[in-house]
Amino acid sequence: MAARAALVLGHNSDGPTVKAARGLYPHQWSWDTAFISIALARIDTVSARANLDALLRGQWRNGMVPHIVFDPGAVDYFPGPDRWACAERSADAPRSPPTSGICQPPLHAIATSSILECAALEGSARADEATAWGATVYPKLLAWHRFLRRERIEESSGLVRIFHGWESGMDNSPRFDAAYGRVGARRLAPYRRRDLAHVVDAAQRPTDREYDKYLTLIEEFKAAGYNQSELARCCSFNVGDVFFTAVFAVANDHLARLATILGAAERSELEGYAEAARRAVRRRMDPCSGATLDLDLRSGEDLASGTIAEFSALIAGGLEVSQKSALVKLLTGPRWAGSPRLRWPLPPSTSPCSSAFRARSYWRGPVWPVMTWLLASSLERAGEVQVAAAFRDATLSQLEDRSFAEYYEPLTGEQLGAPNHSWTAAVALDWLCR
Repeated sequence: MAARAALVLGHNSDGPTVKAARGLYPHQWSWDTAFISIALARIDTVSARANLDALLRGQWRNGMVPHIVFDPGAVDYFPGPDRWACAERSADAPRSPPTSGICQPPLHAIATSSILECAALEGSARADEATAWGATVYPKLLAWHRFLRRERIEESSGLVRIFHGWESGMDNSPRFDAAYGRVGARRLAPYRRRDLAHVVDAAQRPTDREYDKYLTLIEEFKAAGYNQSELARCCSFNVGDVFFTAVFAVANDHLARLATILGAAERSELEGYAEAARRAVRRRMDPCSGATLDLDLRSGEDLASGTIAEFSALIAGGLEVSQKSALVKLLTGPRWAGSPRLRWPLPPSTSPCSSAFRARSYWRGPVWPVMTWLLASSLERAGEVQVAAAFRDATLSQLEDRSFAEYYEPLTGEQLGAPNHSWTAAVALDWLCR
């Protein structure tokens, strides 16, 4: 299985870049790249470094790492760089390579830590190379984290604000149904979706109505010139994202450790970012269940969840024993991974007890191995080793057919989305090569 997973990453590579999947995803996605580099480091730290470097070539002048760095040679994807028009609308955007104008959860410092740790196992020469490389990456990651602190933290809640569901990484999750309800219809230039050509069943992908809203938001971004302050003031979608904030907390822990290794002066600054993000996530916990709730920053209302983002506080860490126990009980209980309806005892993207649950629809129900990996890693850090191991073993059983599907139907185990997906292969590779 490990050999097959490595083969998938090789098949999806184009020079230094490992794409998410041939066909459906022919470009480089931000948080995909981080997950892939974490796994690549297990077998080839040089390739893992090159993959992360390729993404960071698309970093904006203001520090933002965009959610897509486009391959100019790959045209079979929509919306492409022409639709975003970032360089035409913002002086902060690079002219080359072309990018999108939004971001995704900042896992890149975590990937950098993984690369340095794995290089240390390869001997002192490779470790020294990796540390020297870390010194070149550190200023870029620092600028990225400072962008998020400066431009995206909503001060009253302490949460990272997002302006599009795509920024969360969970595009059509029910988390955002109410927030998308505020996105009005506007006249859009005609467009043809290309994603539907790569799946057998259109129900696996977001609907046309959802895509209209996605594209409407892009028009809002362009009208604002991708100015972050203007978007905070006027963007119709404005959500305090607990999951993004939790990842930001952990990423700052890792970047602070890199600062210590390099003797950089920003360690305390980064530790402060981490603790502030952790506190913000904890404040969003339901006192009874422990579930973490997003905040609609337009209305000031809690956003109902029933999604995997309920476990954001577990990802952020720093919980009291009672809080951690409540979350683990919820995660492994009958509303989630312990549901007898599930093919494998793994958390789906939306609870099967939720009225919004759709077993085949992207982030509205399927199991995503990459999210299981992220939760299991969080459980390990929290000392819940047996629960983490159970998730690992169940996921490896899920992947035994070695199709490495993008996501899986939670009730039947059917492979959905893109086959031979890099971040699913990365999950297998990381776990098996440890």
